[in-house]
Amino acid sequence: MHAFRPLLRKSLFNLFAATLACAALLAPRAASAEALLLIEADSGKVLQAENATIPWYPASVTKIMTAYVTLKAVKDGRLTLDTLLTVSPTAASQSPSKMGFRPGTQLTVDNALKMMMVKSANDMAVVLAEGVGGSIDGFSAMMNDTAQKLGMTQTSYVNPNGLPADGQITSARDLGILARSFLRDLPEYEYFVHIPAIRFGKRVTGNFNKLIGRYPGADGFKTGFICASGYNLVASATRNGRRLIAVVLGANSGTARAVKAAQLLERGFSQDNLTWLRPSLGTVDKLVPVDASPPNLREDMCGGHRKRPASDDDDALIATNGGTAGSASATGGEAQVTFFTAGLQPPLMKASELMAAAPAAAEPVLVYTGPTRTGTALIAAVAADADQQATPKARGKKSRVAKKPDAADKPKDAGTKTAAAKQDAKSDVKPGAKAAAAKPAGTKHAAAKPDAAAKPAASADQPAKPAKPKAATKPAAKPANNS
Repeated sequence: MHAFRPLLRKSLFNLFAATLACAALLAPRAASAEALLLIEADSGKVLQAENATIPWYPASVTKIMTAYVTLKAVKDGRLTLDTLLTVSPTAASQSPSKMGFRPGTQLTVDNALKMMMVKSANDMAVVLAEGVGGSIDGFSAMMNDTAQKLGMTQTSYVNPNGLPADGQITSARDLGILARSFLRDLPEYEYFVHIPAIRFGKRVTGNFNKLIGRYPGADGFKTGFICASGYNLVASATRNGRRLIAVVLGANSGTARAVKAAQLLERGFSQDNLTWLRPSLGTVDKLVPVDASPPNLREDMCGGHRKRPASDDDDALIATNGGTAGSASATGGEAQVTFFTAGLQPPLMKASELMAAAPAAAEPVLVYTGPTRTGTALIAAVAADADQQATPKARGKKSRVAKKPDAADKPKDAGTKTAAAKQDAKSDVKPGAKAAAAKPAGTKHAAAKPDAAAKPAASADQPAKPAKPKAATKPAAKPANNS
């Protein structure tokens, strides 16, 4: 009987390889628009890789490197978590998602890190960059130097927050290397990557990473989104002392990326007994980079077909037959992967059900402006931040009501066009783009203002509404360079 075991193993291996080949041929074409990677955190062993070495726009997963460089500086004694940093005009001008502090506001490295990692605050990333590297350019040079030392050969950084910029590129491979390095080099600061929620004043913000508090054992890392990259997620989870890291790039919604990551992790935790059947994929650092341009998913992610603007905190479930659109390309069908939710006992749940459930109850971590405080001083600081929040919020509401156009002037398809205009809102527009998108050129209201021609033209990605031909003597109402 023992003599037949090698032959049986070889036959099973050939059958498994043939099945994988057939699956690759039959996989939907949409699979080429995403990158997937699953690795063991300790060994770096690759358990699954699809398009893992194709260059990709990182979006806000860039902030993992920002946190790494900052915390290395803390560990090396160049500053402390209590060091006070000041919000500069450059930081305050960053596009959302952000905290929205005025220039001159001070806060600690500790609070800035928590705000950046949970809320994905772009202004806090710049505050940290200027505090550690002196400027955005100086800190970007530190990021690139660190990337090279870690073996992230496909990565280059231009800014610390991941907002769209020429030359800001990474890959699933490099993000896997970075996540492993963070866990290996900064174990004492690991809590920054799995804070479930923060409370600033009266406002509570949950972590955009939907696995935190939902997927059993989830303990990191960071989400990201810009129109060109799609929905990105670096996630980690630990079970029975074994930690896995999943990278998902180019998913079509915030929920889809979480579902894909959960499915990858679950398959990794469930395949110990079948390891000998699969061909070895080596370690993550040995994956061969692909020399190509990053795919640009802008039209798919932020085109006029979306019912509402896409953003990093997208809560929309894109459900099809009980699953999530596009998940089949990652896993071969959601029905094949289910989750034990209560101490590895029934009932079983699908990944989409798990991500749609409310997160486990957790006390939000308090964040605040000013120096480090404890006890009654902390309570007073939190109350002061809450008081400062209230007045601007009410004033903003009144302003928005005043600017609302009459129903008669609003075309029926305005929602679709507005979605395209706001495509990079929340976390991804370039500075100044929000102002341009807020009032499309060529509308009745824009034409009524004598200085309309001096305002920035709408983005080329925003289909402008044609001006009503009221008079041939008003060329200023015609939008410029809207190709």
